Amino acid sequence: MQVMDAAFDPAFGEAWNRRQISDALLLPSTHALLVDAKGGAITEDADVAPAGFVLSRHAADEEELLLIAVRPEHRAQGLGRALIDHLLWAAARRGVTRVFLEMRRGNPAIHLYRKLGFEPIGERPNYYSSSDGSRIDAITFGRAL
Repeated sequence: MQVMDAAFDPAFGEAWNRRQISDALLLPSTHALLVDAKGGAITEDADVAPAGFVLSRHAADEEELLLIAVRPEHRAQGLGRALIDHLLWAAARRGVTRVFLEMRRGNPAIHLYRKLGFEPIGERPNYYSSSDGSRIDAITFGRAL
Protein backbone atom coordinates (compact mmCIF):
# COMPACT_ATOMS: atom_id res chain seq x y z
CA MET A 1 0.00 0.00 0.00
CA GLN A 2 3.00 2.31 0.51
CA VAL A 3 3.87 2.02 -3.17
CA MET A 4 0.22 2.37 -4.21
CA ASP A 5 -0.24 5.55 -2.18
CA ALA A 6 2.92 7.13 -3.58
CA ALA A 7 2.56 6.03 -7.20
CA PHE A 8 -1.05 6.74 -8.12
CA ASP A 9 -2.32 10.29 -8.54
CA PRO A 10 -5.58 10.51 -6.55
CA ALA A 11 -7.01 12.81 -9.22
CA PHE A 12 -7.58 9.80 -11.48
CA GLY A 13 -9.01 7.28 -9.00
CA GLU A 14 -6.92 4.39 -10.34
CA ALA A 15 -5.47 3.12 -7.07
CA TRP A 16 -7.03 0.14 -5.37
CA ASN A 17 -7.80 0.10 -1.66
CA ARG A 18 -6.42 -2.44 0.83
CA ARG A 19 -9.57 -4.58 0.62
CA GLN A 20 -9.43 -4.82 -3.17
CA ILE A 21 -5.78 -5.89 -3.04
CA SER A 22 -6.39 -8.39 -0.23
CA ASP A 23 -9.37 -9.92 -2.01
CA ALA A 24 -7.43 -10.26 -5.27
CA LEU A 25 -4.47 -11.90 -3.52
CA LEU A 26 -6.75 -14.57 -2.05
CA LEU A 27 -7.48 -15.93 -5.52
CA PRO A 28 -5.08 -18.60 -6.76
CA SER A 29 -5.13 -17.04 -10.23
CA THR A 30 -3.69 -13.75 -8.94
CA HIS A 31 0.07 -13.18 -9.08
CA ALA A 32 2.11 -10.42 -7.48
CA LEU A 33 5.71 -9.30 -7.42
CA LEU A 34 7.04 -6.65 -5.04
CA VAL A 35 10.53 -5.25 -5.76
CA ASP A 36 13.10 -3.07 -4.08
CA ALA A 37 14.87 -0.08 -5.65
CA LYS A 38 17.30 -2.39 -7.48
CA GLY A 39 14.53 -4.57 -8.89
CA GLY A 40 15.11 -7.45 -6.50
CA ALA A 41 12.10 -9.45 -5.37
CA ILE A 42 11.02 -8.71 -1.81
CA THR A 43 10.03 -11.65 0.34
CA GLU A 44 7.75 -11.50 3.38
CA ASP A 45 10.61 -11.53 5.87
CA ALA A 46 12.74 -8.91 4.07
CA ASP A 47 13.40 -5.63 5.83
CA VAL A 48 13.70 -3.42 2.76
CA ALA A 49 11.58 -0.59 1.39
CA PRO A 50 9.38 -1.52 -1.56
CA ALA A 51 9.89 0.50 -4.74
CA GLY A 52 7.39 -1.11 -7.11
CA PHE A 53 4.99 -3.96 -7.74
CA VAL A 54 2.98 -5.71 -10.41
CA LEU A 55 -0.30 -7.55 -9.89
CA SER A 56 -1.88 -9.80 -12.52
CA ARG A 57 -4.37 -12.61 -12.88
CA HIS A 58 -4.71 -15.40 -15.37
CA ALA A 59 -7.53 -17.47 -16.76
CA ALA A 60 -6.91 -20.30 -19.20
CA ASP A 61 -4.25 -19.03 -21.63
CA GLU A 62 -4.74 -15.30 -20.97
CA GLU A 63 -3.26 -12.95 -18.38
CA GLU A 64 -4.39 -9.48 -17.37
CA LEU A 65 -2.05 -6.93 -15.88
CA LEU A 66 -4.24 -5.51 -13.11
CA LEU A 67 -1.87 -3.00 -11.53
CA ILE A 68 1.70 -1.86 -11.92
CA ALA A 69 3.26 0.87 -9.83
CA VAL A 70 6.68 2.35 -9.18
CA ARG A 71 7.30 4.96 -6.52
CA PRO A 72 7.97 8.35 -8.19
CA GLU A 73 11.53 8.60 -6.83
CA HIS A 74 12.39 5.28 -8.51
CA ARG A 75 10.89 5.95 -11.94
CA ALA A 76 12.95 6.10 -15.15
CA GLN A 77 15.38 3.51 -13.73
CA GLY A 78 14.02 0.42 -15.49
CA LEU A 79 11.83 -0.93 -12.68
CA GLY A 80 8.59 -0.72 -14.69
CA ARG A 81 10.19 -2.60 -17.56
CA ALA A 82 11.66 -5.19 -15.18
CA LEU A 83 8.25 -5.73 -13.58
CA ILE A 84 6.54 -6.24 -16.94
CA ASP A 85 9.38 -8.45 -18.19
CA HIS A 86 8.90 -10.63 -15.11
CA LEU A 87 5.14 -10.71 -15.67
CA LEU A 88 5.61 -11.81 -19.29
CA TRP A 89 8.17 -14.46 -18.32
CA ALA A 90 5.99 -15.86 -15.51
CA ALA A 91 2.86 -15.78 -17.69
CA ALA A 92 4.61 -17.73 -20.44
CA ARG A 93 5.63 -20.35 -17.87
CA ARG A 94 1.93 -20.69 -16.94
CA GLY A 95 1.07 -21.39 -20.58
CA VAL A 96 -0.35 -17.93 -21.29
CA THR A 97 -0.41 -16.94 -24.97
CA ARG A 98 -1.86 -13.41 -24.68
CA VAL A 99 -1.52 -10.62 -22.10
CA PHE A 100 -3.93 -7.72 -21.71
CA LEU A 101 -3.94 -4.45 -19.82
CA GLU A 102 -6.11 -1.39 -19.55
CA MET A 103 -5.08 2.19 -18.87
CA ARG A 104 -6.61 5.62 -18.86
CA ARG A 105 -6.10 7.77 -21.91
CA GLY A 106 -3.19 10.13 -21.30
CA ASN A 107 -1.30 7.79 -18.95
CA PRO A 108 2.42 8.31 -19.68
CA ALA A 109 3.02 4.55 -19.23
CA ILE A 110 1.77 4.12 -22.80
CA HIS A 111 5.34 4.59 -24.04
CA LEU A 112 6.60 1.68 -21.95
CA TYR A 113 3.71 -0.57 -22.97
CA ARG A 114 4.28 0.14 -26.65
CA LYS A 115 8.05 -0.49 -26.33
CA LEU A 116 7.21 -3.89 -24.86
CA GLY A 117 4.96 -4.85 -27.76
CA PHE A 118 1.51 -3.98 -26.43
CA GLU A 119 -0.91 -2.68 -29.08
CA PRO A 120 -4.26 -0.93 -28.53
CA ILE A 121 -7.19 -3.27 -29.20
CA GLY A 122 -10.18 -1.39 -27.80
CA GLU A 123 -11.57 1.57 -25.90
CA ARG A 124 -14.11 2.12 -23.16
CA PRO A 125 -15.43 5.67 -23.48
CA ASN A 126 -15.79 7.65 -20.26
CA TYR A 127 -14.69 4.67 -18.15
CA TYR A 128 -12.70 6.44 -15.44
CA SER A 129 -13.96 9.25 -13.22
CA SER A 130 -11.49 11.89 -12.14
CA SER A 131 -11.73 13.77 -8.86
CA ASP A 132 -13.06 16.86 -10.66
CA GLY A 133 -15.97 14.86 -12.09
CA SER A 134 -14.64 14.65 -15.64
CA ARG A 135 -14.61 11.31 -17.44
CA ILE A 136 -11.62 9.69 -19.12
CA ASP A 137 -11.59 6.91 -21.71
CA ALA A 138 -9.94 3.57 -20.98
CA ILE A 139 -7.72 2.00 -23.64
CA THR A 140 -7.27 -1.78 -23.74
CA PHE A 141 -3.99 -3.22 -24.99
CA GLY A 142 -2.98 -6.73 -25.91
CA ARG A 143 0.26 -8.54 -26.62
CA ALA A 144 0.90 -12.06 -27.84
CA LEU A 145 3.52 -14.17 -26.07
